[in-house]
Amino acid sequence: MKIVAINGSPRKNGNTARLLEAVGKEVRAAGVEFEVFQPGHRVYPCMACYHCLNTGSLRCVQTDDMVNDIIAACIEADGILLASPVYHGGIAGNMKCVLDRLMLAAGCGDNQLHHKVGGALCTLRRSGGMETYQQLLGTMDAMEMLIVTSDYWGAVHGADPGECLEDAEGMEVACKLGRNMAWAVKALAAAKETVPPPATARRTMTNFIR
Repeated sequence: MKIVAINGSPRKNGNTARLLEAVGKEVRAAGVEFEVFQPGHRVYPCMACYHCLNTGSLRCVQTDDMVNDIIAACIEADGILLASPVYHGGIAGNMKCVLDRLMLAAGCGDNQLHHKVGGALCTLRRSGGMETYQQLLGTMDAMEMLIVTSDYWGAVHGADPGECLEDAEGMEVACKLGRNMAWAVKALAAAKETVPPPATARRTMTNFIR
């Protein structure tokens, strides 16, 4: 069993990285593997070419960054944790690029993400936490994932690298999320032997042009 985390911060060893280190300790202590992918600042946006969707390749045609590795890891994982710093009231731009391509390639055709455990966290200096947290949750909500939460919203404060560790309540919330995700992954694995998953199918995609 494995949980994959995506660190959407362009900054190495910043607060999002420190936060995920703490969460990872909780997940591993519960007997679940934990791996972090941090694509950094060099991430290309989705071109809306729909090659991944039309061919069912489960890959993006752009291969010069880490996104295809992330797509493959998320398909194989039992749980996915999305983590991003707040950039002007929303998720970081490079994280948006990753999620656009991940969800189109792995989720919008033959959905490979349905019934996976999902969780979200964000780091911030002062405000924008709820907006960013909801953006991350909304991404998974549209993929038929099973969203796990903590006992408060997943926003942890800190500006300079390492300051998030001083947000005692925020760190407790994040670590509890890690434990809850690990439990959910194990519970789902155990349930599969006795409770078959519900049927799912490719969604009918429409627009509003007559």
